[in-house]
Amino acid sequence: MITVRTLRIAAGAEAASFAVLLGNLLTTHTQAITTLVGPLHGTAYLVVIAVTALASSAASQGARWRAAIPGVGGLLALRRIRNRSRVLGA
Repeated sequence: MITVRTLRIAAGAEAASFAVLLGNLLTTHTQAITTLVGPLHGTAYLVVIAVTALASSAASQGARWRAAIPGVGGLLALRRIRNRSRVLGA
């Protein structure tokens, strides 16, 4: 269960940082925001991929592919893992 918690946090950070980067790109394109948020987004993206790969008991191949989508992949993978856990648990 710690894997789902870690994935939830990393997916939220990935999506939020992606939104900030896109907002910055579409508005002022401030270098300081890109410098601060870019590495956060990259780290969250890698954590999502790693945690999804480590959740082999609950994660299917589909969840692993979804995790590789930048920005929203963590949320999609989390949804897939939760749905699969409900089906397997029922």
